[in-house]
Amino acid sequence: MKHLIIRPEVADALAARQPVVALESTVISHGLPHPLNLEVAAATERAVRETGAIPATIGLIDGHIIAGLDSAEIERLAVAGGVTKVSRRHFGPVIASKGLGATTVAATMMVASACGIRFFATGGIGGVHRGAQSTFDISADLIEFSQSPVAVVCAGPKAVLDIGLTLEVLETAGVPVLGFGSERLPAFYSTESGFVLEFWGAGASQVARMARVHWDVCPQAGILVANPPPSEVAMPREEIERFIEEALVEAARTGVRGKAVTPFLLSHLATATGGRTLVVNKALLVNNASVAGRIAVAYGIM
Repeated sequence: MKHLIIRPEVADALAARQPVVALESTVISHGLPHPLNLEVAAATERAVRETGAIPATIGLIDGHIIAGLDSAEIERLAVAGGVTKVSRRHFGPVIASKGLGATTVAATMMVASACGIRFFATGGIGGVHRGAQSTFDISADLIEFSQSPVAVVCAGPKAVLDIGLTLEVLETAGVPVLGFGSERLPAFYSTESGFVLEFWGAGASQVARMARVHWDVCPQAGILVANPPPSEVAMPREEIERFIEEALVEAARTGVRGKAVTPFLLSHLATATGGRTLVVNKALLVNNASVAGRIAVAYGIM
């Protein structure tokens, strides 16, 4: 891939076939407020290292795609204004303008695949938005799963989405959704969404084994690994759903549309819950990084 720089620690680990876990940067620039975004960025990298894997935070800096951002670059993305939220379609314009870009799930999967990184930890994936039957608002994250052979460890689809329709699109794309430690699909802030998964593994070795066999047969398709948020901070589904409905009504009333909807909803939820959603978000991001590291390590020794 042109314009890609793989930093030495990450490149050396890949060359030595050591486990590497990709981390996205949109959560740093758009997902969490400062200084929580820097705290979480450091905590997720540390969680990956504690498993024996190497973290590779991905972002766009001054016209280059960087796999393995350093602390100064992460801070730039955390505090700078005008950082572009980069999906697959944004690479050309952002690189050509030598701008700053924070990678979404789709963009991070694309870069990770180009690097040869098999595992990626994030908070939650994008998907089919509520009301998409009329708006056609469907995240590019879902399309990327059919193009990039990367296993994405997350706490399920973001709670503000239509989770049932998101699962339908993943099924159509041939993407296995594997539960980690539970057969019940989490809903980001909640341990349960009401959906039961067809496949799940009790631990890292089982999930790694399923991933390896999946890529033996379907070498171009990604995998979604659904890891519930820590139970001690998770919120009841009924409670968070009430706040989401309130936020959707307010978004409609104020004319919030398109890509502005998700940031609006997340901000509303943080305010309405007195910051509880931010606590859950931090905990699940760190937990997902740890689980992705453990799966990557198990995959590497098979």
